[in-house]
Amino acid sequence: MTTKVDARGLSCPQPVIMAQKAIKEGKFPVQVLVDTVTSRENVRRMAEKQGCKVKISEQGDEFSLVLTK
Repeated sequence: MTTKVDARGLSCPQPVIMAQKAIKEGKFPVQVLVDTVTSRENVRRMAEKQGCKVKISEQGDEFSLVLTK
């Protein structure tokens, strides 16, 4: 079951902190929803540093990042 992290409308570093918490819980895959390019890139970089694979899809003005180990 996918763990969802809805960080839309939040400014950094909150999306990164929320995604990091989900990664530490180890319930993969983790889907992170954000609505800014800055949040998308910050979450992507953090997840990759944690050893996760990141798949990004864009839906209008929002981004979905799926993190897997």
